[in-house]
Amino acid sequence: MNYWAAMSSMEIAKRTLDLIVSLSGLLLLCPLLVVVGILIKLDSEGPVFYRGVRTGRHGRPFRIFKFRTMIADAEEKGGMSTAKDDPRVTRIGRFLRRRKLDELPQLLDVLRGEMSLVGPRPEFPQYTSLYSEEEQLILTVRPGITDYASLQFIHLGDVLGNESPDCVYENRVRPIKNALRLKYVKEQNFWVDLKIVARTLARVITEP
Repeated sequence: MNYWAAMSSMEIAKRTLDLIVSLSGLLLLCPLLVVVGILIKLDSEGPVFYRGVRTGRHGRPFRIFKFRTMIADAEEKGGMSTAKDDPRVTRIGRFLRRRKLDELPQLLDVLRGEMSLVGPRPEFPQYTSLYSEEEQLILTVRPGITDYASLQFIHLGDVLGNESPDCVYENRVRPIKNALRLKYVKEQNFWVDLKIVARTLARVITEP
């Protein structure tokens, strides 16, 4: 059976939108991506991109594309969560994080089929290994650039604060994010995706 025949009509519509938007976005944003890359290199030593491991669909690990917003080897020098005033974050990194510009390279992951525009935000393998039987449902769909949890925790660093951010994330944030991830998987359809994309763009554009 060929790949497209095995997909539902909703999956075909979703993947078609992913391909059109990711390819168009990368072409239109190419000048901006180049400028951001230059600023990152001028601001601190290290690569332009962060390629951390995340858990993808069906539990398959992949390396995500993000603009690097922290010092080189940041994960080895601190926890997985980023505190509100985390000293590992670079000057340009703070601006990119606040405006969510560090997420733009994930259009490459969408184009490659590792991610979708909308879907549960990809998680560290250390956390997905703790998923309950019900939470395993999250891994049946492609992770996405944005979802319900992304909207609720659009400024996650402010929620985590500066004291024990990993502990705050594991005990207070992660259960809520997983509940919202499950909500998306159970409710997903083409119109829900469009609504989430519209809300995300509105939040990023209008919030300081």
